[in-house]
Amino acid sequence: MPDAHQPADPVGSAAPYDALLLLSFGGPEAPEDVVPFLENVTRGRGIPKERLVEVGRHYFLFGGVSPINAQNRELLAALRKDFAEHGLDLPLYWGNRNWAPYLVDTLRELAADGHRRIAVLATSAYAGYSGCRQYRENLADALATLAAEGGPELRVDKLRHFYNHPGFVEPMIEATLAALDRLPAEVRDGAELVFTTHSIPTAMASTSGAPDDPARGTPGGAYVAQHLEVAGLVAAAVARATGAVDRRWQLVYQSRSGSPQIPWLEPDVCDHLETLHAGGAPAAVLVPIGFVSDHMEVKYDLDTEAVAKAAELGLPLARAATVGADPRFAAAVRELVLERAAAERGAPVRRRALGALGPSHDLCAAACCPNPRAPRPAAAQS
Repeated sequence: MPDAHQPADPVGSAAPYDALLLLSFGGPEAPEDVVPFLENVTRGRGIPKERLVEVGRHYFLFGGVSPINAQNRELLAALRKDFAEHGLDLPLYWGNRNWAPYLVDTLRELAADGHRRIAVLATSAYAGYSGCRQYRENLADALATLAAEGGPELRVDKLRHFYNHPGFVEPMIEATLAALDRLPAEVRDGAELVFTTHSIPTAMASTSGAPDDPARGTPGGAYVAQHLEVAGLVAAAVARATGAVDRRWQLVYQSRSGSPQIPWLEPDVCDHLETLHAGGAPAAVLVPIGFVSDHMEVKYDLDTEAVAKAAELGLPLARAATVGADPRFAAAVRELVLERAAAERGAPVRRRALGALGPSHDLCAAACCPNPRAPRPAAAQS
């Protein structure tokens, strides 16, 4: 495995935090939920209901149920188990941006239970508007709603980006090796690694993230740079483990949903599979490094569309599992809570991270990952 900047786990108390909130995207859990859920996701964009019904066909193929809520329940169970085994007495709550349990309702519950200082884990590992700032805008909106209702003042602190934490990267390395093992032996050594993440508009990618030192320059480019860092870490570890030091890999994109007139990050995963086949690649392994769990965009865009494309091409294909509720990821979350708590107390902090980019910042700069439509208040920023 790659070496971490800091090999030792941070230890200590979770104080000043008195609860942890798992903040996720949400998803429908019955066919009748699909269109209302998509209306929540696209609110304010003027998308007609007929178009939402068409988009919802992905969900209807799976009975109208997104896997994401069940996967969040599994992650909560893994976190509770890990916390209990390590003596961390920190209540866990769960709220979503776009479906029940809604974030504002969960914050009301936290307030009613007497919690006032809350650490927040968003189920998105990377910098970017949709993966970071939009969650912080939702937190600011929910806090404003509670304040307007006369509720108590809550403070929420979003934990740092965890894309290069060993507890996130190492399970992906293991999952990639397992996927390689599922390929026929005769094509395994030449199989190319295809790292996938959600495509976003190139303009949004160019304004993602912020430099550690504002004097170094304009924020931007973190979304792609962070994914390339993780892809390189996984590819290097897989090469060492298999002895295929010249194994080729590529970062590609999936799940594009915007106007064709707006440039988005490319290449698309299915287009890339065609390129691999045309170039004589004997096989491929899809590695969804951009996703924490096997939710709908993994199940449909990879396990349905990409698998169908590979079958059409006659290209042997395997897909690596996402991190999900892996115990190493649960341990990483505990570590992130404890390191942030130590920093808030002014205690020495040890932050583990793999690769050259190092551990991410605790507070986002006001200028990073701007809202592409209009400025809005966001929680947890400097």
